[in-house]
Amino acid sequence: MPRFLPEPAYRHGTPAKTAVLIINLGTPEAPTTSAVRRYLKEFLSDPRVVEIPRLIWWLILNGIILNVRPKKSAEKYASVWMPEGSPLKVHTERQTKLLRGMLGEAGLDIVVEYAMRYGQPSIPATLSRLKAEGCTRILLLPLYPQYASSTSATAYDAAYAWAQTIRNQPEIRTVRNFADHPGYIGALATSVREHWQSNPRPDNSYRLIMSFHGVPRYTLDKGDPYHCECQKTGRLLAEALELKKDEYQICFQSRFGRAEWLQPYTAPTLQALGSQGLQRVDIICPGFPADCLETLEEIAMEAKEDFIHAGGKEYLYIPCLNERDEWIRALADIARTHLQGWPTAKVDHKTLESSALHARSLGATS
Repeated sequence: MPRFLPEPAYRHGTPAKTAVLIINLGTPEAPTTSAVRRYLKEFLSDPRVVEIPRLIWWLILNGIILNVRPKKSAEKYASVWMPEGSPLKVHTERQTKLLRGMLGEAGLDIVVEYAMRYGQPSIPATLSRLKAEGCTRILLLPLYPQYASSTSATAYDAAYAWAQTIRNQPEIRTVRNFADHPGYIGALATSVREHWQSNPRPDNSYRLIMSFHGVPRYTLDKGDPYHCECQKTGRLLAEALELKKDEYQICFQSRFGRAEWLQPYTAPTLQALGSQGLQRVDIICPGFPADCLETLEEIAMEAKEDFIHAGGKEYLYIPCLNERDEWIRALADIARTHLQGWPTAKVDHKTLESSALHARSLGATS
């Protein structure tokens, strides 16, 4: 018999609520070796993230990686840490607050919270809190524009695993992706245009690099659509910006291990362009709606060194969408599309309770 989490006795007439749960990857609680080790252990222990036989990977992870990588990663986190905390968590909190406000201004009675797949606040703990608050309809909205098994799917896994421990389960919907959503593409294009207004691009010897997070090449062979969805996002963004084919390039960053990952790789691409003496490179990370370690340190710092040291002239990083108004509007549109059919209008609960009492009294006298 399954063991269910304790929950209060069911009460008739309790107003049902609808919630949107924003989900992001996660982050260490502090830029310290111990905190990073805890985070990496949880992250890299996920079988969707690393598809290596469990025993072999356990030996590699615990015998090598967790003894070597945390200290180096902690130093990188420290270089981008904000006064309020981790950039990813800070921006995710702000996006959640802004989305809550925008949906409220539109007349919707929606609970909006966020959770992290790895680290805190966790998906199970947040779902339990939403249920305790009376949320019987929950929309899971992972902030991954392009679907991948190692990102979107593992977020769903965590939610479904939680649901298996619940006796009175809420209704759950998911947002699979938004790689081609017009508002998302439009927000990206607007951010690039504003960048060009402040930093006019040269008429020639210029390239816009679109760097997406990489995944192992075998995931594409096994049916993961991530590569194709990244290509689609890049193509639509280029079309929105009216870029010619030789004015932009799609690349993949953050390769880990010796296996082949999706290509072309970002760092070697920048080194090659630098060695050609390219006048200027602008780089954007469309797959990251919020700035994080991979964008602020790996791309804005390390990748710049790769380009300049190879002979490149000028390198400019375009920040992620973060709290841009166009992006929050797009996020609200994505949420509203997937909330269709669920009661979301603001309700006068006093009137609702009065109507319920009146209905019961009529039933008693009939």
